[in-house]
Amino acid sequence: MQNQNQVMVQQPMTLDVMLGNQIGDEITSGGLPKDFNKARFVQNCMALINGNQDFNKFPPQAIIGNLIKAAYLNLDFYNKEVWLIPYGGMLDFSISGKGMKKLAKQHSTRPIRDIYAKIIRKGDELVETVVNGEPSINFKPKMLNDGEIIGAFAVCLFADGGMQYEILTKNEIDTIRRKSKATNSPAWKDFYGEMARKSAMKRLCKNIDIEFDNPNQRDAYDSDMALDDGKSMRVEQPMMENSEDFIEEGDIQ
Repeated sequence: MQNQNQVMVQQPMTLDVMLGNQIGDEITSGGLPKDFNKARFVQNCMALINGNQDFNKFPPQAIIGNLIKAAYLNLDFYNKEVWLIPYGGMLDFSISGKGMKKLAKQHSTRPIRDIYAKIIRKGDELVETVVNGEPSINFKPKMLNDGEIIGAFAVCLFADGGMQYEILTKNEIDTIRRKSKATNSPAWKDFYGEMARKSAMKRLCKNIDIEFDNPNQRDAYDSDMALDDGKSMRVEQPMMENSEDFIEEGDIQ
């Protein structure tokens, strides 16, 4: 006969269950986009978390709080539309250039036909002109040019025939890098060109009028886009000495 004084020990919830529960609450409250796919999102999140042991250093709520930002924006980790990277004792939530393009096309108050970013190398020709009061640029890249990167630019072509663009010099790109908390991250060290393109795209998207369906989307978007000039809004998350206190062993590999 079971001892009446025996206390039933409730097993801690695993991260996927915690994430699924919070996603369910957000769906019920109308906080997520109408076409949001809960099963796909949770599956892709767990593939991300299980693929990096450094996530073990952070409490589940800190991880989930960042994952939910991607859910608000309906961005997919698997499609590389958004990143969550443990780096330097913090969780770095970052919308990729691909994610910025997706959000701009979906939520711009002025319909967009195309939006893109390119790097400028030594030997390329970029001409900025103003004709009848309308600014314009013309880019002539040198064939098969792998010379030094001297800048980057991003262009948005609107459906009504208008355009908007941003140009960054190498000095401006390097300033953004220096002010970043991830100055010496593998992304900047090994993929400088990609980061230069992303910096130009981010500067452009900050000047496009974006209208979201709810405040959660706006807050998630602004939490990353506000970092362009190094004025960081990231909050360092406390690292845990023993994550098994909160998550069952094996849940995060």
